[in-house]
Parts: sequence; structure tokens; C-alpha cells
Amino acid sequence: MNRLQATHFFRPRLLDSLVGYNRQKLTQDIGAGITVGIVALPLAMAFAIASGLKPEAGLFTAIIAGFLISALGGSKVQIGGPAGAFIVIVYGILERYGLANLILATAMSGVVLFLMGLFRLGTLIRFIPVAVVIGFTNGIAVLIMLSQVKDFLGLPVKAMPADFFGMLSTLHSHLNQTNLAALLVALGSLSLLVGWMRLGRRLLETPHQWISTIPGSIIALVFATAATTGLSLPVDTIGSKFGGIPATLPMFHWPEFSWDSARFLIMPTLTLALLGAIESLLCARIADSMADDRHNPNQELMAQGIANFVTPFFGGMPATGTIARTVTNIKSGGVSPIAGMVHALTLLGVVLVAAPLAGHIPLPALAAILMFVAWNMGEWREFWLLRQYRTPYRITLLAVFFLTVVFDLTVAVEVGLVAACLTFIYRISSLSRCEAVKATDHPNMVGQEAHIQAWRLYGALFFGAVKLIEEIEDKLHTPVLVIDLKNVIYVDSSGADALMNLIHTCRKKNVQLIVCGLLHQPLDIARRSGLIEHLDGQLEVDLPAGLARAVSLANQLDR
Repeated sequence: MNRLQATHFFRPRLLDSLVGYNRQKLTQDIGAGITVGIVALPLAMAFAIASGLKPEAGLFTAIIAGFLISALGGSKVQIGGPAGAFIVIVYGILERYGLANLILATAMSGVVLFLMGLFRLGTLIRFIPVAVVIGFTNGIAVLIMLSQVKDFLGLPVKAMPADFFGMLSTLHSHLNQTNLAALLVALGSLSLLVGWMRLGRRLLETPHQWISTIPGSIIALVFATAATTGLSLPVDTIGSKFGGIPATLPMFHWPEFSWDSARFLIMPTLTLALLGAIESLLCARIADSMADDRHNPNQELMAQGIANFVTPFFGGMPATGTIARTVTNIKSGGVSPIAGMVHALTLLGVVLVAAPLAGHIPLPALAAILMFVAWNMGEWREFWLLRQYRTPYRITLLAVFFLTVVFDLTVAVEVGLVAACLTFIYRISSLSRCEAVKATDHPNMVGQEAHIQAWRLYGALFFGAVKLIEEIEDKLHTPVLVIDLKNVIYVDSSGADALMNLIHTCRKKNVQLIVCGLLHQPLDIARRSGLIEHLDGQLEVDLPAGLARAVSLANQLDR
């Protein structure tokens, strides 16, 4: 591979963005990057804590992965970092296999993501049905909210179970130990978030619209921290629970892996990779529509892969594209990947300078922020709109949602994809059909109904629709058979095999078979499967020519 090919193969969007880059764009990117860094600060810590990790794990992920995804990615404005979608699966891996194997699973998912981009599989993510995406997104949102009830109520629970019923049982058994101070802090924080969001919408059309750029999460944290500290409320904080945040750079650490448990990480690894790919590319598509741009999905996946391979060895967690921070970046004026890199550097500066202050942040406030994020990430309106869709769509969405909440995200995605595939096969097979050609529509057949049968096929002749050929075989009762395939857009190996069986059946019954309209892909597979040779040249370009030949054969048989 020469240098030009290598550049085309791996070309970060940053290189294209630097063409024509000027001071004005740099100013916009710096302003947007600082704003996004402030937005990301509480979210990064909250996502890490909810995943069962220390708060610095989220910050280190936002710093390292955020910088790498922006510098190497295929989108101009996408912001990478820890995401709420990973909370459930990360918490489950951590509880079952330990921190060392979480690092291994994250790094392995990075390899899978890079290979997906390397083999140009980025566009395939778009083929995942909407019902599956909505189902597991809403399911994850429910689990995130449920996992935050402990800190929201200030319950003295050391560790929450990862499974749904375990969570419910634990919460129910400790419900009578609710900390009133923690509940008031959480409710106050949640009220501030909702109120600030509504205030921001009203200010968008006023001269004071700049106020709406201040993140509601920061407002809630400032007030909650001030109230907790000033009133000496008996509420758990980052400092009391985790000992604060180290004011140091992330350090490389090679953990001691347990290969006995690592062999069970294949499915969690694939789930992390698939979830990361879906989240990042969905986020990039949303960013494209807002920034009037078009991302490179394969380059984005390779950047996500590199970030997820590197970050866990520096104390981080899985990372992907984040919708809330990306939208904030666009609305704040970010125009290139430099804004994302500034966002990472802003967080690094906060860690090095203001880490001691983070120790006073109350956990109920972070729980309120996460509940707010989870509610906004769910597409709850889709449940109300289900009545507008067909039964297979409803079943798929509800099944994925139910399995995500009650059982496991991996199982939900697997079952959802299988259900979607079966539904797709059923729908395509139902769209494929076979119609008898009537003599009234083709004058050549008038008076020849006893000698000629003609059938026209539509749609795809694949393994789910070979019954159409079998039905023609069952109805054979004339010496000449005409099959028109002009309206068949696709034939697979099963379809070719069914046509081959039809040829053999016609020979056994001394029926003359004429095939018309083989074009494009059906013609190609007919050649490759040897179907054309078995037809002995009895091919015609269209149905009228085939019927004319059939009439000639029928007349010869009459003689």
C-alpha cells in the first residue's frame, strides 16, 4: 500500500478541517470546547459512579478518549466520552468478572471496533432496525433510573446487584432507611435541572439567551454542594465515599488479568463494541443534520476503537459518541475536531486545578442529574405510537425493552436482531408473489390455454420464497411452461436450486420450459450456478418473445 492509499484508508477529519482554518474558527472552537468541558464534568463523574467505578474513571475517559475520538474521528463536531448507555453493561461486567477483566473487555471491544472500521462495516450499523435501537435505549434508561434510586434516597446500600429483580429486592428491603436530607438534595437538584431547562427555552428568543448556554447540571451541582456544605447535611459526597479525585495525570496501569474468567468475556465484549458503534454512529448522523456535514462512519469506528483500546489502561471506561455533548458543541459554535480536543484539555485542567473541590459534591445531586439524563435519553413517546405500527414491530420493540430491563442487554440485542431478521424475512417473502399470465392480456395465448401455462414472478426468489416455485411444480398440467423473471430483483442459492429442481421436474414430465427476462443479479447467479446450461438455450429476453416461442412449440406438439 503506497502513502496515498494509506492516507485515504485512515484519514481523520481533523486533516480536512485544518484546510482554510483561521483565527475566527479557532476562537469558536475554544469557546465551544470550554463549554462542552463544563457540561461533561458532572456527567463523566456520574456515569463512572453509576457504573460501579470511581469518579475519576469517567473524567480520565472524557479526557483521553474524548481527545482521541476528536483527533482521529470521522466527524467534525462529535464529542466522545463515557455514556449512559454503557452503565448497565459495565456494572454487570465489573460485578461478575472484576476490574481487570473489565479493562480487558473494553480493550477487546476497541479492537473489534477498529476492525469494523477497517473492513468498512460502518454503514452496516444503519441496518439495525429502529425497533431494536428504541427498545434497548428505553430499557437502558429504565435501568439507569432504577440504579440511581439508592443515592437519590440516600439508602445505606454498599453495592447494588446488577440484575433487575436483585435491584428491586435490595431497594425494597432498605426503603425504610431513606435519608430525608439526601432526598431533599436530590429533589432540589432535579427541580433545578427541569426549571433551568424550561428557563433556557424561554430565553432563547431574548437578549439574555447567553444564560441558556450555562449547563443546568453545573447550576444544580453548585447549589447542591453549597447547601450540603453550608448546612452540614448528613449526605454522602464524592469525598466521603471515594476519598475525592486525585489531582494528577492519568497513569498507565497493566492489571493482572484472570484468563479463567476472561474467556467468558466474548459476548460482553461484542455487546460493548456493538453498543459503542450504534451510539457513536447514531450521534454522528444527528450531528450531520445539525451541522450540515457528512461524517465518515468507518473512520469514526477506527477512532472509537483506538480510544477504547488505549483508555482502559489509564484508568478509564468504555467510550463512545455522546449526543448531549455533541449537540452542546454544535450549539456553542464548534466547527472542527479542535473543539472536542479543547473539551478534553478543559477537563484535564479541572482535574489538575480544582480536583479538591469535587470532593464536596453530594451523590444525591449526581443521582438526580443521571435520572434527568436517563429520562431525556429514552424515547417514551414511541410506546404511545406503537398502535400505529404492525404487530411484528410492536413485538420486537417491546421484547427488546422487556429483555433489556429484566434480563440482560446482550440477550436483548441478540433476541431483537433475530426477531427483526425473522420479521424481515417474513415481510419480504410475503411481498414476493407469483401471478398467472392471462390469455386476455396476451393475444398469443388465445386458444392455447390447454397447451401453455405462463407465470410471472415478482420480488425476491430466496429461501423464504421458494414455495412459489414449488407451487408451480404442483400445478403443472400443460406440455409447455413459461416463467417470466423480469420482475424478480434477487435470486439466492436456494432460489437457484429451486429453479434447477423445476427444470428436472419439467424434464421428467416432458414439459418444455421457457424462462424469460433474466436480468442483472438473477442472470449473474444463473450463470454462476450453471442454471443457464441446464436450460439448453431456452431463454428469451421478455415475456412476449417467450410466449411466441411457446406457441410455436405447442403447434409442433399438436402435429
